[in-house]
Amino acid sequence: MEALNDLLLPPAKSTLAHQTDTLFWFVHLSGLVLTIGLIGVLIYFVYKYRRKSEDEVTPLITHNNKLEVTWSVIPLIMVLIVFGWGYQVFMEQRVAPDDAYEINVTGQKWIWQFTYENGARTNGELHVPAGRPVKLIMSSNDVIHSFYVPDYRIKQDVVPGRYTELWFTAKETGESIVFCTEYCGTSHSDMTAQVIVHEEEEFDSWLADNAGGGSKPEDLAPAEWGEQLATEWACTTCHSTDGTSMTGPTWQGVFESEETLTDGSTVTVDENYLRESILEPSAKVVEGYPDVMNTYQGQLNDDQINAIIEYIKTLN
Repeated sequence: MEALNDLLLPPAKSTLAHQTDTLFWFVHLSGLVLTIGLIGVLIYFVYKYRRKSEDEVTPLITHNNKLEVTWSVIPLIMVLIVFGWGYQVFMEQRVAPDDAYEINVTGQKWIWQFTYENGARTNGELHVPAGRPVKLIMSSNDVIHSFYVPDYRIKQDVVPGRYTELWFTAKETGESIVFCTEYCGTSHSDMTAQVIVHEEEEFDSWLADNAGGGSKPEDLAPAEWGEQLATEWACTTCHSTDGTSMTGPTWQGVFESEETLTDGSTVTVDENYLRESILEPSAKVVEGYPDVMNTYQGQLNDDQINAIIEYIKTLN
């Protein structure tokens, strides 16, 4: 079984992954055995009951009680086994332990945001301790998303207007990738994140260092911090910095340029325009680009917005 897992499945990095994998292989291997058996029977019947002469007449067979009961009972037993086993795995994956560490997850086009109990906040990186249950409480700011970590065998839709939950326990330190598996727009395939698993003490230190969130690192200039924020908040998923055409207008050379809007008017790209575009992106949409950007009202503070604007200025 381990050899099959290594060959065909991602590494099993959570304590619940082996349950999913075992059920997965039971369903597929039992199905494979039944399929091979049925094909073997068909080949046998084709040979045994082949027409041997032109005068041969096929006998009329009405029914066979034993055979009919057999091919009804065996599938029923298989279905009941899979149902009972699947229900047990489902309940264990849905009911989080009482001592699970809770992290809030917010999905929006096209980024995952993680908020911790002490106010720490990250974008695109989920930091968790090894060997400790972690419960994710998830919601969406816009459309339906889906949080999927193949290494942990967990997947849950993230829906606007309600909370959904899932939990896992990472077995060891390392990194795994998070995917969005519900199509959510143009850059859906770029909506990824990293799960970074720490030792317990290292995780506690990371939490303490990042408590509060949103404050400027002391060793970074505003423009450098803005570049960091642009990556963390997935701005560069839609806006290139080298003139490349993407979902949104490029940032290269955009500051102090004249842009034509969808209503035919023009606007000078200055600090006020950039701030408005971050907080009210639908107010002034550049011609030729879709109105798909989310507002960052209430998510980015003034210092963060100013830093991003300073970074955009350096791209002229």
